Amino acid sequence: MTKSKLLRMDNIGIVVEDLDKSISFFAELGLKLEGRATIEGEWAGRVTGLDNQRVEIAMMVTPDGHSRLELSRFLEPVVVADHRNAPVNSLGYLRAMFTVDKIDELLVRLSKHGAQIVGEVVQYEDSYRLCYIRGPEGLLIGLAEQLGNK
Repeated sequence: MTKSKLLRMDNIGIVVEDLDKSISFFAELGLKLEGRATIEGEWAGRVTGLDNQRVEIAMMVTPDGHSRLELSRFLEPVVVADHRNAPVNSLGYLRAMFTVDKIDELLVRLSKHGAQIVGEVVQYEDSYRLCYIRGPEGLLIGLAEQLGNK
């Protein structure tokens, strides 16, 4: 028998209240809308353990085609917890980090979509300029601009 192995990371899922606003924000960041659908039925509930669920999803893909965000808006059952305002040192999933170009220009564009910088843009040695932002609905997003030899 051969040992099973990890092939790739398929996507990261983020639950949102306003799917259209979230799609616009991540499109401005540089992701492309790959598809949008409503997922429902007994099979979907068996996967998630939520019984009979209805959820509208949008799959966003990075420009290189290697990474995806699955944005989900639950229609049924209702959302039961909210972790969006947890500080960056909370247990659990923290944020998604994206490598970007021209971070300062991007911050201006994203601010028009409601993004707010968490701290400040800092430089790590001669390698990166980094920051955290709160995007739509308070989602924590990391941005990194690689310096020097890209």
